[in-house]
Amino acid sequence: ELMTGYTMLRNGGVGNGGQPWVLRWSSRIRLTWLSFTLFVILVFFPLIAHYYLTTIDDADDAGKRIFGPRTGNELCEVKHVQDLCRIRESVSEELLQLEAKRQELNSEIAKLNLKIEACKKSIENAKQDLLQLKNVISQTEHSYKELMAQNQPKLSLPIRLLPDKDDATFPLPKSNRNCRLHNCFDYSRCPLTSGFPVYVYNSDDYPFGSSLDPLIKQAFEATVRTNVYVTENANIACVYIILMGEMQEPVMPKPTELEQQLHSLPYWRTDGHNHLIINLSRKSETQNFIYNISTGRAMIAQSTFYDAQYRPGFDIVVSPLVHAMSEPNFLEIPPQVPVKRKYLFSFQGEKIESLRSSLQEVRSFEEEIEGNAPADYDDRIITTLKAVQDSKLDFVLVEFTCKNQPKASLPTEWALCGERDDRLELLKLSTFALIITPGDTHLVISAGCTMRLFEALEVGAIPVVLGEQVQLPYNDVIRWNEAALIIPKPRITEVHFLLRSISDNDLLAMRRQGRFLWETYFSTSDNVFSTVLAIIRTRIQIPAAPIREEPAVEIPHRSGKAAGTDPNMADNGDLDLGPVETEPPYASPKYLRNFTLTAMDIYRNWNSAPGPFHLFPYTPFDPVLPSEAKFLGSGTGFRPIGGGAGGSGKEFQAALGGNVPREQFTVVMLTYEREEVLMNSLERLNGLPYLNKVVVVWNSPKLPSEDLLWPDIGVPIMVVRTEKNSLNNRFLPWDEIDTEAILSIDDDAHLRHDEIMFGFRVWREARDRIVGFPGRYHAWDIPHQSWLYNSNYSCELSMVLTGAAFFHKYYAYLYSYVMPQAIRDMVDEYINCEDIAMNFLVSHLTRKPPIKVTSRWTFRCPGCPQALSHDDSHFHERHKCINFFVKVYGYMPLLYTQFRVDSVLFKTRLPHDKTKCFKFI
Repeated sequence: ELMTGYTMLRNGGVGNGGQPWVLRWSSRIRLTWLSFTLFVILVFFPLIAHYYLTTIDDADDAGKRIFGPRTGNELCEVKHVQDLCRIRESVSEELLQLEAKRQELNSEIAKLNLKIEACKKSIENAKQDLLQLKNVISQTEHSYKELMAQNQPKLSLPIRLLPDKDDATFPLPKSNRNCRLHNCFDYSRCPLTSGFPVYVYNSDDYPFGSSLDPLIKQAFEATVRTNVYVTENANIACVYIILMGEMQEPVMPKPTELEQQLHSLPYWRTDGHNHLIINLSRKSETQNFIYNISTGRAMIAQSTFYDAQYRPGFDIVVSPLVHAMSEPNFLEIPPQVPVKRKYLFSFQGEKIESLRSSLQEVRSFEEEIEGNAPADYDDRIITTLKAVQDSKLDFVLVEFTCKNQPKASLPTEWALCGERDDRLELLKLSTFALIITPGDTHLVISAGCTMRLFEALEVGAIPVVLGEQVQLPYNDVIRWNEAALIIPKPRITEVHFLLRSISDNDLLAMRRQGRFLWETYFSTSDNVFSTVLAIIRTRIQIPAAPIREEPAVEIPHRSGKAAGTDPNMADNGDLDLGPVETEPPYASPKYLRNFTLTAMDIYRNWNSAPGPFHLFPYTPFDPVLPSEAKFLGSGTGFRPIGGGAGGSGKEFQAALGGNVPREQFTVVMLTYEREEVLMNSLERLNGLPYLNKVVVVWNSPKLPSEDLLWPDIGVPIMVVRTEKNSLNNRFLPWDEIDTEAILSIDDDAHLRHDEIMFGFRVWREARDRIVGFPGRYHAWDIPHQSWLYNSNYSCELSMVLTGAAFFHKYYAYLYSYVMPQAIRDMVDEYINCEDIAMNFLVSHLTRKPPIKVTSRWTFRCPGCPQALSHDDSHFHERHKCINFFVKVYGYMPLLYTQFRVDSVLFKTRLPHDKTKCFKFI
């Protein structure tokens, strides 16, 4: 039964009879019991715990109480509560401090607001002062312009000396010989500001053109095309030029026909005023066909004149045109040294016809002294010269009879013997070359005499002209006594003594001057034509056209990179030769003597060695001769008070000094595809005093990188593009160079600011010299009989490298446009020697050595890429250059010097094993 009941319970209370209510009753009893148990636990257990704890806190030992109420100090004795208390105290203190700072900042803000208001008021006052200053400046400029207008005369057309109309009845001077500029030249066609325009007739348009010598005609036309004064507008011309010789014999027109053709020229204007007739001679027997032609008021330029025909100061004696269509070969010209040659003097010639033979009437020397001088001294000359030759005191060669048929000549003139090459070979062996003038005193100059003069100057034989009545070429503007000896024929007996008494130095000076005159005025058709024009322009006092400057084609580049300060540049030691603040770029004043030069410096400009000033007036600066060391340019000798007159060290450093109170220089830097080195060099120029501009000559066909950022150094940087890679580009007279002073510097040169400033100061005291840092010298190689280039340290030097040197812009013009082209060609061939060429040029012109400053010998920057000078062939090429340049110049122009300029603040440090050099301070 028990099992039965259990089974029934498992089956949900459904047993035999099915009783589910028993199971439901049992579930209810269990839930009720569970709820009651939980209630008892939740209510009674906290009450019991509270009672127990209260009983413990009532104990007598107060120190054993745990849960009783406690004071604040007792609570803080607990460790973690103590930390919280400390945090609270710290926060409170910081809040107090912040509050104090806030109040302090509020007070400062109030003060700053007051200052801002004060600054605003100051700005307003400054604006008012600036406006007043601008008004003062404007008024001052206006007053300055008024003063300048009062002091400078207004240029206008000169007074017209001849009638306005072409009046055929206007009388000529009583005689053609009376024609001078004041009565036969129309000045009104040639204002001072006209630029001297010249119109040249085309010979092919006129009948006489077919009779001209083809070579002379071709050479003349070629030089006319390149001359700066020639114009095609005949209406504005000052002078009209006609080429009428040399004419060929078979087709030469008759004098009457030639005169008619001459007078029919479209701009002849009845009398030919302002016309120039040129009769060039290429041979010694050129005819004087113009002698029988009426030329009116026209000027004549030719090589043969009779006294009845020649009008001094109006007509022009020109040199023969030997090199008609070819340039002279400088390598074939003998050197100017040694001074003494094999023969003391030489002469070759034959006289075809004389006035009368002195053999028919022998006269004594005493009779001549009494005033009965013979009509022809030639026989006495022959006798005297033969006696000198027979005495054998000196080697002399005189021949009065030609071995071959003599050249045709005028009556009483000594005809030339042999061919030109044979005559030149003899002159190369002669110290002096005798030139015997025609026996007819009415023949003031002949083509034969000018040919002898030309050949003597060409090969360096000093001309000795027997006959003081002669009119040598361009004699009114050239001092021939500096290059030739002009001796009266009666002194023939003293000629030998006179020639032997001349010192070697004087001989060399005369030979060098003769070489200069030949190169400048005789050697080419361009020189002859330009010289003729220059003589006329100088006579009527019109300034020459300015020489052209090289146009600079700028390469666009980005700038803005802030240039840093190189510690090596900033560390100048005790030497600080510059102002505290740099001034803005200031160009050298332009050349202002254009209208006074022609009147004041005629002979000095025509007869000194720098070059043909009449052809190249250098407008950016004063073209005073370097031989006289007066390259002050814009300087006037005036210096305002406070400009720096020495004084103490402070004033000396702050002022530039010198006779030009305000001046700057331009840096010309040559570079070739070394961008990093270039940027570093440009940055080193940041803050350099007296720097006007930097001209970077980009010598590479490859343009700079587009992303290259150029430094901002406070002055303009002009990047110039060149046509080809040439070291000659370093010395081109770029139109962007606005200063007389140029600092030529390599892109890897490493110079301190104080060194550059000191070099600039020294250059200002010697403006005609090259002033630089690295010195070199030349030496004679005895075994090989040639010149050598030497870069060893020495107490003596003759060159200063232009990789770091100051020079005048004047020399840039001469180097690029006047110096022989053969030198520039060799520089391009070797890509070397441009610095040697510049030293040769300046020493040749000034006859002075360069100036070295400071004790520095090297200037390359450490770590820079290798330069061309490190090539093994570099020195061999420089040896060749020196010897080639000597051949071109005809002598060694370089001069040695032991002079070096140092500041008293420089300290020379020499190795112990080196011998100390003398130093000039």
